[in-house]
Amino acid sequence: MNNGTGTASNETRDVEIVTEQLGRPPRGMVGVAARCVCGRPTVVRTAPRLEDGTPFPTTYYLTCPPAVAAVSTLEAGGLMRELTARLATDPDLATAYRAAHEAYLRDRAELGQVPEIAGVSAGGMPDRVKCLHVLVAHALAAGAGVNPVGDEVLGLLADTWRPDRCTC
Repeated sequence: MNNGTGTASNETRDVEIVTEQLGRPPRGMVGVAARCVCGRPTVVRTAPRLEDGTPFPTTYYLTCPPAVAAVSTLEAGGLMRELTARLATDPDLATAYRAAHEAYLRDRAELGQVPEIAGVSAGGMPDRVKCLHVLVAHALAAGAGVNPVGDEVLGLLADTWRPDRCTC
């Protein structure tokens, strides 16, 4: 995966692609955090406060439709409940997940401070698993080893969707 910044024309093209992926213009997009091997955005980085002033804790937003669909299938199967239960019984996983929460907060702080969401990351971190899409987006943006739940979900998706194979 590439992390991306680029020229104004590349940034305009990225916004066009993300608009196509989402079926609406992205809100608060500040850049592309991860790309498909073909170069299209897979994860965008979002400002902690949207243009209308709304606090927005989701720094990493999964945009690739095949990835979103694959993650949605796992969510529908109840994986979040299973992973949350594991957090309560696996101290190593809980410690690593808390570290992912702290890493997420540091990444968001680079984009600005929003008092209303201070200490709140996303995806249920650090105590539960609420949104697999956010956790996968974080894993893709930050790289392997930062978000253990995101990494595990990526492993579970390997037969359906993988970041090293274009499905755009």
